[in-house]
Amino acid sequence: MRIRDIMNKNIIYINSDSTLRNAMKLYANNEVDALLFRSENFHDIDIISKGDVFKALLDDYSMDSLVFPHKNKNYKKLIDSMEISEVDELAPLFLVYGEDSDRVLGVVKAKELLHMKDMELLSFKLESIIESSYDGIYITDGLANTIKINKAYERITGLNRNEMIGKNMSELVADKILSKSVTILVLQNKKVTTIHQEFRTGKKALVTGTPIYDKKGEIVMVVTNVRDITELAELKTQLEENRELTLKYYSTIEAMKLQLVTHEYIVAEDEKTLMLLELAQRIAKVDTTVIILGETGVGKEEVAKFIHKNSLRKEKPFIKINCGAIPANLIESELFGYEKGAFTGAAKEGKIGIFEVAEGGTLLLDEVGELPNEAQVKLLRALQEEEIKRVGGNEPIKIDVRILAATNRNLEQMIEEKTFREDLYYRLNVIPIRIPPLRERRMDILPLANLFIEQFNKKYNFNKFLSFSANACILHYDWPGNVRELKNIVERAMVTSKNNEITSDDLPEGICTPIKKRNDNKEDGIMLLKNAVEQVERELIDRAYHKHKNVRRAAQALGIDASTFVRKRQKFEK
Repeated sequence: MRIRDIMNKNIIYINSDSTLRNAMKLYANNEVDALLFRSENFHDIDIISKGDVFKALLDDYSMDSLVFPHKNKNYKKLIDSMEISEVDELAPLFLVYGEDSDRVLGVVKAKELLHMKDMELLSFKLESIIESSYDGIYITDGLANTIKINKAYERITGLNRNEMIGKNMSELVADKILSKSVTILVLQNKKVTTIHQEFRTGKKALVTGTPIYDKKGEIVMVVTNVRDITELAELKTQLEENRELTLKYYSTIEAMKLQLVTHEYIVAEDEKTLMLLELAQRIAKVDTTVIILGETGVGKEEVAKFIHKNSLRKEKPFIKINCGAIPANLIESELFGYEKGAFTGAAKEGKIGIFEVAEGGTLLLDEVGELPNEAQVKLLRALQEEEIKRVGGNEPIKIDVRILAATNRNLEQMIEEKTFREDLYYRLNVIPIRIPPLRERRMDILPLANLFIEQFNKKYNFNKFLSFSANACILHYDWPGNVRELKNIVERAMVTSKNNEITSDDLPEGICTPIKKRNDNKEDGIMLLKNAVEQVERELIDRAYHKHKNVRRAAQALGIDASTFVRKRQKFEK
C-alpha cells in the first residue's frame, strides 16, 4: 500500500493575518489534519495543527489574536508513491508531495500511518500462515464468491487458483470444475460440514467447510480445509509396512522410561575405588563381556553405567533387566520377545524383547544368577550365535548388543550345586570386576554420605548437615547393606531429625555401636562425644594429608591454618 492511498487530500491554506477564530472555524467546517500557511517557496511551509490552536487558547490568547505566531514546522515530508513500509521516521504530521511537484498533495497523521503499517504487517502474517499451510485452504465470502486460495490447494487438486478467484461456487460446480461445493452446503445448513470432493483433474480430497459469523450472526465467510485422501491412503500403507519398526521404537521408549532415574554420581576417594574405575575405563573401549560381582548395594549398576558411558556405544541405549524380578514363565518372552498370538494373553501385535530394544547399545543382565535353567540355555545360545528367536517365531534375528552381567551370588558355588550352567559362567566371565564392600573402602564413606546429604537437601528443600558425632558413627559402621543402606540411613536421619544438625542421636542405635564399644567409659555421654570428635578429626586429617601430600594444601582443604593442622597431627600420632 502506498502513501497516496491513505493521505488526506483536503488541503486548506490560511493567511498569516488570520485569527485563532478563523482557524477554529476552518477546522470545524472541514475535514483537514492541518492548516498550511502560503509561501512563495512551497518546500518551506509552516503549519498550524488543531493542537497548536487549542494550546494557544489554553495559554489565554484571545480568539481574535493572530494565528501566525503559533505556527510550527513539526512535520516531515513524504513522496506519494512511497510504500507505507518504507517509512521509518516518525513525526506528528507528514506532508505529502508528488515526485516532480513542489505542491503539497495531502497530509498523513502519524497514528494513521502506524495503524496502516500494523494492518499491513498483520495482513502479511496472515497471508504467510495461509500460504504455509500443508492443507489446502479455500475462502469465500458470505455469498460463496471465491476470495482466497492457497498454493497447497493447487498442489492437492491440480487446479489453477487464478482461474477460480472471484468466481462463485455454483458457477464452478456448473462448469464441472468441482463435483459439489461444501461452501454451498455450509451456507444452507449454517454449520460445519465435511464431504468427499472430486475435481476436474481426477483427484479426490476430503474437504471441511467452516462458517465465520459477524456480530449480527450472519455468515460473512466460509473457510474450507482440503486434505488429499490419496496421500492419507499412502501414509496408511507406509504405517502398515513400518509396523515392526514402530513397535521397536515404542518398546525402546517404554524400556527407557522404566529405567529413567536421576543420575547417581560415582564417588571415588578410596584407592580401591580409584583402581576399580581405572580398570572399568580401560575395558569400556572394547566390546568384551564383563561380569560385575559384589555384595548387594555396592553399586554394580552404577559401574555398569560408567562402562557404558565411556564406551563407543554411549550414544546408543543402556538397558537393564533384573533377571530375578521376572517370573520364570515370562523371562524368555521378556528377553527375546514374541510373535502375535504366541500364547494366551499375548499382545495382539506381538512384542520385541530386551535384546532388540538394546540393539547397538549395552544390555545389563542384573541378578543373572537368578535365571532359571531353561532361560540360561537360550541366553547362552544367543551370546554364542549373536542371534535370537522370538517366542512363537521361526526366523532368527541378528543382534548387536554388548552384554554386562551383575550378581551378588557365588556363581562357582552355584555351578557345584548344579543351579548355574558352567558353560554360561565361562561365557560371561570374560572380564570379572569385583566391587569391594563399603567396609573395605572406608575413605568413600563420608564423601558418599555428604553427597546424599546434598541430594536430599535439594530434594526436600532442607539445609541439614552431619555433626562430628554422626560422622564418627557413619565412618566406623560396617554397612552390610553397603551404599544402598548408607543412602537409606542418611535419608531417614534427615527427614526425622528436628534440627539442621544431624547428631549421633538421630541415627539408628546400631549405627553407633562400634563407637560405643571403643569407649571405655560407656556411661559418660560427654566423654563419648569427645572421643567421637577426636576420631573424626583423626580420620579427616589423615585423609587430607594422604590426598594432598602437603601440609599447607591439606590444612586449606580442611579450612584450618597449617600450624593447627601440624599440632593436631602430632597429637594423634603420639
